Amino acid sequence: MNFTLKALSPLDGRYKRHTKALSPYFSEYGLISYRIKIEIEYFLAICDSGIPNLKKVNKSHKTRLRELINNISEEDALRVKSIEKITNHDVKAVEYFIKNCINDSQDSDLISIIEFVHFACTSEDINNLAHAMMLKEAMMTIILPSLDRLDQALERLAEQTIDQPMLARTHGQTASPTTVGKEMANVAYRLQRQINSIGTVSILGKINGAVGNYNAHLSAYPDLDWASLAESFISSLGLTFNPYTTQIEPHDYMAELFDGMARANTLLIDYARDIWGYISLGYFKQKTIAGEVGSSTMPHKVNPIDFENAEGNLGIANAIFGHLAAKLPISRWQRDLTDSTVLRNMGVGLGYSVIAFSSLEKGMGKLELNQLRLSEDLEDSWEVLAEPIQTVMRRYGIEEPYEKLKALTRGNAMDQVTIQAFIDTLKIPEDAKSELKKLTPDTYLGSAAKQAKDI
Repeated sequence: MNFTLKALSPLDGRYKRHTKALSPYFSEYGLISYRIKIEIEYFLAICDSGIPNLKKVNKSHKTRLRELINNISEEDALRVKSIEKITNHDVKAVEYFIKNCINDSQDSDLISIIEFVHFACTSEDINNLAHAMMLKEAMMTIILPSLDRLDQALERLAEQTIDQPMLARTHGQTASPTTVGKEMANVAYRLQRQINSIGTVSILGKINGAVGNYNAHLSAYPDLDWASLAESFISSLGLTFNPYTTQIEPHDYMAELFDGMARANTLLIDYARDIWGYISLGYFKQKTIAGEVGSSTMPHKVNPIDFENAEGNLGIANAIFGHLAAKLPISRWQRDLTDSTVLRNMGVGLGYSVIAFSSLEKGMGKLELNQLRLSEDLEDSWEVLAEPIQTVMRRYGIEEPYEKLKALTRGNAMDQVTIQAFIDTLKIPEDAKSELKKLTPDTYLGSAAKQAKDI
């Protein structure tokens, strides 16, 4: 039996091949793994703090404990889950798992200090750092590289189509021409800004006890600089220390991160819709693949399914990100648990994003310019030259240039003959007339090509 066929979520069913790379980070196994890592690394950090009781921990002890971090198996995670059935507390189950491992080692030195595992910690000390590590590493290894690949694909498409004239449209109506490359460059630039913004979000962490004041820590060892120890430990994880928290790290950085992801996704929705439209207009063809079916009844069709798939999945991702960003910074007084369930869905928003990124990349790889259709559209749109003509008329002080071109072009079919005949009537220098007559819809491009080249 293929159990993916019975998966409730498409993330673990239909689209599993696209999302499996996220599983080590955001699955239950991933969360357990990161909790174990944080518990052990913090235990080792306080072993180096100068607490007299912990001087028995030597290099071999540290190596043994870190081997546990590096070799967490699904079997280990299942052992944690079996403990959780008794404790009904997921973080306490991790603590007991680690203590069981230490007892199983029969190392008397480690066993003698076993109660320093989870020392002075509240569950959220472990959870917030586990979630931070999950996010940081997944963003660095999967999400940002995926966005970078998309951006590079856009830049390549811009480069390949630098000089290809294209009729632009504003409000759905014919507008001043551009180039395909310039339009791709626009999206590439927008996406790069969002990638940069996402990449600069500081991933914060805390490990300061039940309400953020090191109460328990200082009651046991009042002379130890616990804040400095916490900062040093959190920095060693590659995270940014948050000195002011309640029981929870307030999750504000998560809101920043998910807002950033939503912005990136939103502009990609915009892009997917535009490409869909250009395919509909015939500006792009799609490479056909043997055996693929576009329509179950209309054999001629090659549907833009990659871009439609991306749009749908980006929308679902943004719905998740929107809730995460709006909900996570809110907690009643010093702590409530409304964030706990919500946090388990970080991978859902990122999963749907990754599916969409893959669809876009696939779709872009199938695009082929239809130069004939692009040229035909331009040739049928001589009215767009009303803009430069009336602008030159303004230069030479001709009254009501806009109004004159409006009367000529609005609602009327335009061609080269009509446009050039109008130019001949203008009381402007002959060299200005000559330059205007050189203009065609496919040469009136401004700096479009240069902008595409500079991306």
